[in-house]
Amino acid sequence: MLRKSLLICAFVLLVSVLAVCLDPAVFRGNPQHTGIYDAPGIAQFSRVKWKFHTGGYVISSPAVANRTLYVGSSDGNLYAVALDSGTQKWKFAAKSRVASSPTVSDGLVYFNAYDGNFYAVDAKTGQLKWKFQTGGERRFAAKHLHGSQPVAEIMPDPFDFFLSSPAVWNGAVFFGSGDGSIYSLNATSGALNWKFKTGDVVHASPAIADGAVFVGSWDSYFYAIDAATGKEKWRFKTGDDPDIHNQVGIQSSAAVADGMVYFGCRDSNFYALDAVTGQKRWSFPNHGSWVISSPAVYAGKVYFGTSDSGLFHALDAKTGSPIFSQEFQGWPMFSSPAIAGNMLYIGSHVGKLFAIDLTSQKVAWTFETDASKQNGPTYTKPDGTPKYEAAFASDFYDDMIVGVGKMMSVGAILSSPVVVDNVIYVGSADGNLYALM
Repeated sequence: MLRKSLLICAFVLLVSVLAVCLDPAVFRGNPQHTGIYDAPGIAQFSRVKWKFHTGGYVISSPAVANRTLYVGSSDGNLYAVALDSGTQKWKFAAKSRVASSPTVSDGLVYFNAYDGNFYAVDAKTGQLKWKFQTGGERRFAAKHLHGSQPVAEIMPDPFDFFLSSPAVWNGAVFFGSGDGSIYSLNATSGALNWKFKTGDVVHASPAIADGAVFVGSWDSYFYAIDAATGKEKWRFKTGDDPDIHNQVGIQSSAAVADGMVYFGCRDSNFYALDAVTGQKRWSFPNHGSWVISSPAVYAGKVYFGTSDSGLFHALDAKTGSPIFSQEFQGWPMFSSPAIAGNMLYIGSHVGKLFAIDLTSQKVAWTFETDASKQNGPTYTKPDGTPKYEAAFASDFYDDMIVGVGKMMSVGAILSSPVVVDNVIYVGSADGNLYALM
């Protein structure tokens, strides 16, 4: 009898694990966005298997299905690349920046572009199946943004890098838009199921769990929405910054695990909420540093990176108590962590991918992009911290735009890594998609 009970418990545990896994065709590895991949992990870097070059930034995170990798570029294309060789299979010309991460389901690839269209293309051929016109894309914008001049001018935020990435569930595809809405479309036809309006830009990516859609908006609220009806279940208020609009808005995409919702915010807090009620369980302060990175949740711990402070944190998922942290010399992390085996991988604005051994809690190895090797020294101080004065000439808005471009020239990794078998795939602002072994 005892043996039978143990077998039943083991089966239930296996089912619970499989329920949140493990699909590299989906942003963050599953609809709950926990960032877990069914792969052994690479404890020691050996070589670049291949690299594929596009004509723009690759801040899109790759999706993998049927030995094909799909990724967007700011050159206006979505690419399909052979997983084993790194050769192009096809490209779809959206003719607009593709800053969302694609999702593959039932033979279709779904993605967002800056032209305000949401696309579904055939995964084998790249032929357009349908597209849906939203109310139009835009970046978050505000007066006196980040303290820049002119004080009275409305300025689009140059750090609003990503578009919302889709999630597919129960025959519907869900995504956010710069028009301030969250959409549910019929995944086969593109017909509108419902639209939920928020107060500002929605560039976070929706997570789905237990029939609910979880996503934040730049209006400072985090929302839980009934996935079938589009009706609000609850909302949670984060911080405001009415003066310079620096400490406001939710870019981080949520992860849902064990009845909790985890997400970062530009108010510099990392939040854990009850998934059913929306009540705050705990929050972790980051002392003015944004949390753009989307969290990974695994084995009772939650992992995320910060922006200006360049810190990587591991916290107890139930209590928010710190377990360990890593310092990365003040280089921001907008990339989100991926976990495979006992290894965690995360990219940085310094143009490097870091592999952290979760057992030793130390960096096991580092990969440096081509542009980081070439341009990194120009924008790096002798102590390894960012040399912002070499990029930003003043606090005038135009100089901020130029400065952001200069800092991206080090091959910044904003793309979130995906792990399949014994290979890590990640994009860079140097235009390359890297396959690392």
